[in-house]
Amino acid sequence: MKLSEQLAELSRRARSVEDAYAQAEKEARDKIEARKKQAVVAAQSAVEKINQQVKTVADKASRDWAQLQSKITSDMNDLAKYAAQAKHKIDIQRTEDRAEFLEGDAGFAIDYAVAAVQQAQVAVLDAVEARRVAEEAKRT
Repeated sequence: MKLSEQLAELSRRARSVEDAYAQAEKEARDKIEARKKQAVVAAQSAVEKINQQVKTVADKASRDWAQLQSKITSDMNDLAKYAAQAKHKIDIQRTEDRAEFLEGDAGFAIDYAVAAVQQAQVAVLDAVEARRVAEEAKRT
């Protein structure tokens, strides 16, 4: 394989890594959206369950119904907010830690690739020089 072909292959592979990175970022956003939708469905289900329980209690104690429903709704909203905030903080920290770790790995891989490209450049220049010397030796 000629050096120009190898350099073209290196360029193609580097572009492939860039494309894979862009796709991974998009997939990450899609996964986050899916998680948020699941959390909303779970919260709605829990509220529906509580509402059903409240309706049963209401049938037995109709005079306290309005106060009980208001109290449960308020408590559930407070609890849901607290749980969502706590989960969100944990998720943020976990994803931040993972991102930093993977960014470090990616940075090392990029540094390694840069070094390899630099070494390839030196090798290409050595090969060109050697070819020039060989051609010159043939003429003398």
